[in-house]
Amino acid sequence: MKKPLVAAVLVILVLSGCSGKNKELEQGLKLRTQLLSSGGCQFDVGITADYGDKLHSFGLQCQADQQGAVHFRVTKPESIAGIEGTLDGGDGALTFDSTALHFPLLADNQVTPVSAPWLFVKTLRSGYISSAGASGEYTRLSMDDSYDDDPLHLDIWLNGDNVPVKAEILYRERKILSLDVQNFRME
Repeated sequence: MKKPLVAAVLVILVLSGCSGKNKELEQGLKLRTQLLSSGGCQFDVGITADYGDKLHSFGLQCQADQQGAVHFRVTKPESIAGIEGTLDGGDGALTFDSTALHFPLLADNQVTPVSAPWLFVKTLRSGYISSAGASGEYTRLSMDDSYDDDPLHLDIWLNGDNVPVKAEILYRERKILSLDVQNFRME
């Protein structure tokens, strides 16, 4: 008689835990709603691309419009500062004066480091939130950029004001890009 009672109590505990609200997931959905209803966003970002044997770091000022297209301006390193570009998922454009950006492609030739801000914004706007939870003082969202068989995976950290402060882009469980997000604001 005890076994059925114990099983019933366990089922009730499990089901009651599943019906509770996930505060961190709600924060992620609130950020998405705000971003989709705003005129876009602006942020500064430090990006580190990890090629396994070499790291490349640079800084960008970014502005995303209401549709998710990202205009950027390189701020660091000084040797390429001032280069500007726009990424919208289908096309990209760079403007520069006798200076070219060249970074090897990542993720089986699918991603350039300069596309990281666009992937970040795209995933915040429409990515699949696979999990959300507390990570120290931050909320951590684990998101996929698409429903493809082999999507890019992003971990995005939000501060107490529900503002993104850090992100990592992973491909096949290997971190390829790190983003240090600063001054994130909605327009």
